[in-house]
Amino acid sequence: MTRSVTYSMNVSLDGYIVGPDGGFDWSAPDPDVFRFWIDEIREVGVHLMGRRLYETMLYWETAGRDAPLDEAELEWVALWNPLPKVVFSTTLSAVRGHARLASGGVAEEIERLRAEPGEGDIAIGGATLAAEAAAAGLIDEYRAVVYPVLVGGGIPFFPRDERRVDLELVETRTFNSKFVYLRHRVTR
Repeated sequence: MTRSVTYSMNVSLDGYIVGPDGGFDWSAPDPDVFRFWIDEIREVGVHLMGRRLYETMLYWETAGRDAPLDEAELEWVALWNPLPKVVFSTTLSAVRGHARLASGGVAEEIERLRAEPGEGDIAIGGATLAAEAAAAGLIDEYRAVVYPVLVGGGIPFFPRDERRVDLELVETRTFNSKFVYLRHRVTR
């Protein structure tokens, strides 16, 4: 069976993953949303990300050294740190942890990963990288946790020059009557 390519991120109600100032403090998950992301990462076999997301997620490589982590954070670290990651960057010369720099484009990387034996989804994090995969028709599922905030601009979850993509709603979930998870599968 072909490994699914999923694009998952927190997103503002007006469709952005970061605001116009580059901030995403509005997307700090509450405990239920954090638990959801922990459960979702269990299904991932490899995570593709751009430089900005990679640098944001580096926090977890050393989390717990300066301050103790709670049970959920410890569980996240135990899952996230050993997870293979592929970083797409033209400015980084090296990466840390269980990560490697991509040698080609996202389409070539996804084709290579699908051809290799492996289990779990091929997850994509980051709107720029996801836009590249979407343009090549490689995303199988779009997964968004929608936050009740309008940020008024920034980096959009969906590229603005996206072609038409027909979707099937697969799952919805509401967290604390505040956050909504939407999972759509691409119909082909």
